[in-house]
Amino acid sequence: MASKFFLVFLILAIIAVRSHAGSISIYWGQNAKEGTLSDTCSTGKFDYVNIAFLPVFGNGQTPALDLDDHCNPSVSGCTNLTTDIRSCQNKGVKVMLSIGGGDGSYFLTSTEDAKQVAQYLWDNYLGGNSSSRPFGDAVLDGIDFDIEGGTRDHWDELARFLKGYPSPKKVYLTAAPQCPFPDAWMGGELSTGLFDYVWVQFYNNYCEYTGNITQLKDTWDQWTTKIRATKIFLGLPAAPTAANNGYIPSNVLISDVLPPLKNSTMYGGVMLWSKYYDDLTGYSSSIKSHV
Repeated sequence: MASKFFLVFLILAIIAVRSHAGSISIYWGQNAKEGTLSDTCSTGKFDYVNIAFLPVFGNGQTPALDLDDHCNPSVSGCTNLTTDIRSCQNKGVKVMLSIGGGDGSYFLTSTEDAKQVAQYLWDNYLGGNSSSRPFGDAVLDGIDFDIEGGTRDHWDELARFLKGYPSPKKVYLTAAPQCPFPDAWMGGELSTGLFDYVWVQFYNNYCEYTGNITQLKDTWDQWTTKIRATKIFLGLPAAPTAANNGYIPSNVLISDVLPPLKNSTMYGGVMLWSKYYDDLTGYSSSIKSHV
């Protein structure tokens, strides 16, 4: 009888551990030395890949994709990624297009502007139709909002328009706000419940980890209790050189940082910037089994 109770206890413990298991999200596209998109997904380490970036759109501008030297959208398009995207999706990896970024020219000036940008994204990257789809007929899983400038208005309308298209498969919306709460650019929009995953950038800001978990945990608690999303991720640089500050050595992340964060039911895992820097350090490999 005792052995049966022990078996039940063990099963429940395993379920509890798995319920707190997280995923790793990675940004890809800003350094040609980071390998192919297909190779990134083939590692088995990432559940979400954000193709970065579409840094020009809105306010009547012609949208422009910038993927470093992976491809030249203005000359030959990026249809070489069509097979890679499908390969990722066949492995269960969700592939998003990240719009915005730290450098770019992006604005939403009105509701109509948001509607037009949404139509462009739908027709060229999601389930719509266009004669000039940069990734050919590959259909991405969603759009990632990495809004770090431009305007502070109409992002919720863009999100609603994107969610409003009839689609045979779910359209994911994700976001990468800065850690100070609320986010300076998308504070209100992130409270709408329109976003599935929010990977908060805990770097290049005062709320990053500096050796004392209290400050980071206090900020984390704000995000996980006040934002309506499916899951919240801890966003980190994958190498000391990937950001001005905020890098956490993997052993410190595993022993000191992740355990208190994983107590939250909103915990989703870790987001890393970026694949290139992760290749330099092997960061994702060292944390994968602990996330």
